[in-house]
Amino acid sequence: MPTTPVTLPGDVVDLVRQAHSITVFSGAGMSAESGVPTFRDAQTGLWERYDPAALATVDAWDNDPALVWGWYLWRMKLVGDAQPNPGHRAITALADHRTVMVVTQNVDDLHERAGSNVISHLHGSLFEPRCSGCSAPYHGTGTRLPDGFDITSYTEPPRIDPPSCRECQSPVRPGVVWFGEALPRGAWQRAEHAISGSDLVLVIGTSGIVYPAAELPERALAAGTPVIEFNIDESALSPYVTRSVRTSAAVGLPALLDALGE
Repeated sequence: MPTTPVTLPGDVVDLVRQAHSITVFSGAGMSAESGVPTFRDAQTGLWERYDPAALATVDAWDNDPALVWGWYLWRMKLVGDAQPNPGHRAITALADHRTVMVVTQNVDDLHERAGSNVISHLHGSLFEPRCSGCSAPYHGTGTRLPDGFDITSYTEPPRIDPPSCRECQSPVRPGVVWFGEALPRGAWQRAEHAISGSDLVLVIGTSGIVYPAAELPERALAAGTPVIEFNIDESALSPYVTRSVRTSAAVGLPALLDALGE
């Protein structure tokens, strides 16, 4: 985990100190520091010849549901082995003295495991599978790799049959938003409400190129709400935000708490 100290600009600290209600809008960079590979990172090992974008589609599911389910179980295992980083924990601590609403593009549960209440998973969650037929939430077995499962013993990606819905017997699918699918209406409405009701928006580790999610910080700026970006790289939002802080979440957010005296 990065440990290089960072000094935050005074106006950034002042904006956070003055805010009573903050929306944290997080992307893949937030979880990358916990060892969760970003979706667009090249796959390795068994999955290196598969394009993640080609696996995350309805067509891929229809063509080979066992392959897609095996890939998502592997991703769940990666996330389950990861731990929240200091950035996740700093967001939780930030809520001790003000209202903090977390809206995330990530499909992991690291914000929740750090103690934050996520009001909107815009792109769904790995840990909320649902029926591919009737869309009923699924809480049964078969949604984790078996104990002792050793993926290194495989020479080809494992094909694992998905469980069946208890309501209609259709295959259970991952609870994520695939390419070409609409964002969940409820998640989108909660995110809109959070953005419109905030004094400040913190955009953390997102590229700003995935729409419609990227519209949300743009809407905040258009409404006159300050937007502060924490990102190690320049993003599509960087030219427009109120302030960009070129540091990672795991370094910058704990530094923010220190500067606030929290």
